[in-house]
Amino acid sequence: MKITLNNREESIDKEMMTLQELIDYKNFTFKLLVTKVNGKLVKKDQRDRAIVRDGDKVTVLHLVSGG
Repeated sequence: MKITLNNREESIDKEMMTLQELIDYKNFTFKLLVTKVNGKLVKKDQRDRAIVRDGDKVTVLHLVSGG
């Protein structure tokens, strides 16, 4: 499938996967992540049920805190 991940085109050898599988596949390791699929916010507890399909636009943002 071909998706847009953080404004870059990506090709993945699967027809679809969950958002959590994509996060694991791309090795996003930060604890605080904001995730969206096609502009719709996906909460952490919903990532294992949110399906990413061919043509989807996915955003994964790292939240950094400090002061």
